[in-house]
Amino acid sequence: MRARYALTLAALILVAFGTKLFFFNAPTAEADVRPAGLGLDVSRMHINKILPDQKMNDLSFIFTEAD
Repeated sequence: MRARYALTLAALILVAFGTKLFFFNAPTAEADVRPAGLGLDVSRMHINKILPDQKMNDLSFIFTEAD
């Protein structure tokens, strides 16, 4: 009797989930369109800026001699 109840409950949940997916579709994703000229021009952000130097220890081309 318990197995029949569990199978009925599982079938009811699956039917409810399928009905929800069929009738309540997710909205289509759309891009946020901004008018030209109001956005940020990132192509010229580096001009006249004092940027910190990044020190780097590059060991890409160091070869050691085999003994």
